[in-house]
Amino acid sequence: MALKKRANSKVKVVVGMSGGVDSSLAAALLKKEGYDVIGITFRMWPKEECGQSSERACCSLEAVTRARAVSEDLGIPYYVVDFSADFKKYVVDYFCSEYLKGLTPNPCVICNQKIKFGKMLEKAQSLGASYVATGHYVNAGLDKRTGRFLLKEGKDKIKDQSYFLFNLSQEQLKHTIFPLGGLTKDRVRALAKKMKVRTYNTVSSQDICFVQDKDYDEYIKIKTGVEARPGSIVDKNGKVLGCHKGIMSYTIGQRRGLGIAHKEPLYVTEIDIHNNRVVVGVRKELLKRRVIADRLNWISIKDIEKPMKVEAKIRYNHKKAKAVVTKLGVDAVKVDFDEPQSAPTPGQAVVFYEKNVVLGGGWIKGAR
Repeated sequence: MALKKRANSKVKVVVGMSGGVDSSLAAALLKKEGYDVIGITFRMWPKEECGQSSERACCSLEAVTRARAVSEDLGIPYYVVDFSADFKKYVVDYFCSEYLKGLTPNPCVICNQKIKFGKMLEKAQSLGASYVATGHYVNAGLDKRTGRFLLKEGKDKIKDQSYFLFNLSQEQLKHTIFPLGGLTKDRVRALAKKMKVRTYNTVSSQDICFVQDKDYDEYIKIKTGVEARPGSIVDKNGKVLGCHKGIMSYTIGQRRGLGIAHKEPLYVTEIDIHNNRVVVGVRKELLKRRVIADRLNWISIKDIEKPMKVEAKIRYNHKKAKAVVTKLGVDAVKVDFDEPQSAPTPGQAVVFYEKNVVLGGGWIKGAR
């Protein structure tokens, strides 16, 4: 739901505050429009780890201090809520298990679904709030024709985060407000400065906040006890070209860090988990025309009934590409692109759009 002025000042909303400019301005705008605002910050790591976290991490001591100061400036209640057990269960364990399967996970999608719009909504309702709000650059609203809540791209196409929110449910969208959906990042900073929001010039938080400065294989070893197993780097014919340090350190499309001299640049084209091998090839071998996806979540429609023309993104920073989505069985689809796409990666999400509206999406299982 977009930000709308409400005459009733008793409408209570809980804002997830990371200590950055986006969530701080979201709270300030809601307060200005007359909402009864409560700020909360999630503690998503054990206390001792939060104390050691980098300044750019979303639950660092610096972030909490900034969020509390903004809340005091706005005159709103503020709480730090411990979601660390849920974060480990839903996000960290998922992250580790996917890499150990040879997949490339997307923890931000899961964190949004399970924590930011899952556990936070539960907490908000326990506080008597009707809505949650965040600083995401997206829009949402009710389609009166279908009765379904929609998720739409934000005005700022560079900062748009609809890809990361494709897995939200109708119930979650029904109770969510996105105050920044109609703003650009530059406008957000300008408004924050004008409204004297002290975080107007803070840097953005990092993407995968919980890994910090560790290599993925080191982090996974710490969390699971599973050590990286070196193996062979091979071409598509099985010829050994080099050695890898552990499959969790590699992802489809990766070029750097292979340590192989070749007449043409080489890229990771496959993670062979069964044989503990990393397969590499030249750039054209990354091109795939068809993607298979499962574990679907539909937003603007209940389900797909017949082949549908869409625009699809196979990663966050991927330009939308024309494709046809066709249902396969109960919970899977094939996505046939008009033009081959580079490096669709098992474990990542593929998200379907109709203009600026998110139709839904799923998780990439394979490509060819």
